[in-house]
Order: sequence, then structure tokens, then C-alpha cells
Amino acid sequence: MARQQERARRTRAALVEAAAVEFAKRGYAAASVNTILEGSRATKGAMYFHFQSKEELARAVLTSAIETFTGITDRWAKRTDLDPFVALHGLVLDIAEVFRTEVIVQAEFRLIIEPEFYKDVQSGGGQVWGKTAYELALRAKDDGLLREDVDPEKFTRVLAASLAGQRYMADLIASSGDLGVWFEESLEVVLEAMATPEWLEKFHRDGWPQVEFPDAE
Repeated sequence: MARQQERARRTRAALVEAAAVEFAKRGYAAASVNTILEGSRATKGAMYFHFQSKEELARAVLTSAIETFTGITDRWAKRTDLDPFVALHGLVLDIAEVFRTEVIVQAEFRLIIEPEFYKDVQSGGGQVWGKTAYELALRAKDDGLLREDVDPEKFTRVLAASLAGQRYMADLIASSGDLGVWFEESLEVVLEAMATPEWLEKFHRDGWPQVEFPDAE
């Protein structure tokens, strides 16, 4: 029984992974179920045992991506020992890395811009990491690191829009390897406009500190 359950778990995981590859490459409408089956080495019967439709399989990909984002954001949210902007810097770099390397995350980014999944933007990965970015901006405000006239919600909204634009630009020019640098640039530009002169003076002098990135639990 345990062996059968493990085999079923592996089959399901292989289907989700193969689906993510196909969705990231072709989008939802053009994705081929046969290609997903070939990539997962699963039978059609096995697929429909786990997923009733291609849409249900796509939603499993979305759920897996959210789990990835949640793991990242939770680790950085716990770093109360850090300057909140330093924690945000680590979060932004981690997000850039999973966008570059994780096909599940790449597929989620592709899926949520398609009509079938527009509403999922409201509960997708961007909302997950955006919530943590907002919490870090609130901490920065409480610590006196944001200018008095800057609202943390505005800070987060502008940063999120800039990062989304950089992510799309990486696709347009096929340069995902530079995404970490571009995300860092976006954060620094927003900070130049909204952080206090005192924080900026220290940042200009010392730059980003070396921080040990938290490992996944």
C-alpha cells in the first residue's frame, strides 16, 4: 500500500512538472496534453486519475508556485534581526532566482496573464511576496527608514510594478540571467526616491551588507 501511494505521489509530481514545462513554453491554450504525458512518462489514465482536466492540472501548477513563493517569503519575513530594507533586498534576489531557475514559477507567470486565469492574479505568487514586501515596508516606516511623506502601500505598489516590468523585459530580450541585477536596480531606484536621507547616506557609503541567505526548511 505504501509503495503504491509513493508511486502515485511521484506520478502526480511528474505530471505537474511536465505540465509546468509545457505551460511555461506555450501558455495554457496551446499546451499539449500529449506533450505533458510524454514529458511525465505517465499514461492518460494516470493523468485523469489525478486531474480531471487540463485546467485542473494548470491549477496544480499555480498552487505549487504559490508554495514556492510562500517558502521564500516566510523565511525573509522571519529575519527581524535585519534592517527591513536589507531583508527586502534578500527577498527580491531570491524571487529573481526562482524566476530564473524554477519552471513552476515560470509557468505561473505565464498562466496568470491568460484569460482563463486572470482572476488568479489576486491570489497568485505576486500577492504572496507582495504581502511580505508590504510588511517589510511597514517595518521600515516604523523604524524611520522611509520618508515621512511616503506611504508603505505606495512604496510596495511602485516596487511591484517595476519588478513585473523587469520580468517581462527579461522575456522580451531573452536575458533572464540578468534578472537579479535588474531586480536589485529596481529596488535601489525606489529606495532612492522614498528612503530617508540618513538611510541613503549609509547605503551609499556601505552598500548592501553580506547576508547569509536563509535555507529552506
